[in-house]
Amino acid sequence: MKSGKELRRTAKKLFQASIVDGVLDPGVVQKVVRKLSDAKPRGYLQVISAYWRLVRLEIERNSALIESAIELDAATRTQVESDLKKKYGNQISTEYAIRPDLLGGIRIKIGSDVWDGSVKSRIERLEEKFN
Repeated sequence: MKSGKELRRTAKKLFQASIVDGVLDPGVVQKVVRKLSDAKPRGYLQVISAYWRLVRLEIERNSALIESAIELDAATRTQVESDLKKKYGNQISTEYAIRPDLLGGIRIKIGSDVWDGSVKSRIERLEEKFN
C-alpha cells in the first residue's frame, strides 16, 4: 500500500500537469478526476482528496472577493482590478459584495491574503488600543 506521502506526491504531480500556460485548466482537472475514478488505483480516494485541495487553493489564489459598504462606481472597480492584476497577474477574477456593516472603505480577500481598509476595522483597532 502506498504511504500518505507518496499519495500526496502523486496528487502534486497530477496538479502540476493540470496547469496549462500558467493557468489551471478545468478540462484537465475533469479528465484527471474522471480517470482516477474510473481506474480506481490503490489509494485513489486519498489522491483525489489531496488533488482537490491543491485545485481549491489555486482557485482561491486567483479569486478576489471585494467587499464594500456601498456599490463601487465603475472607475473605482477598474482601478482596484488593475491594481490586483499588477500584483497577482491577469488570471485574477473578481467578485464584488456589498456589506453595509463595513460602514465605509473596502475589504479585499485573495486566498489567505486580506486587506481590510474598512471603517469598521479601524474602529475596532482603535477600540483595542483603549481597552
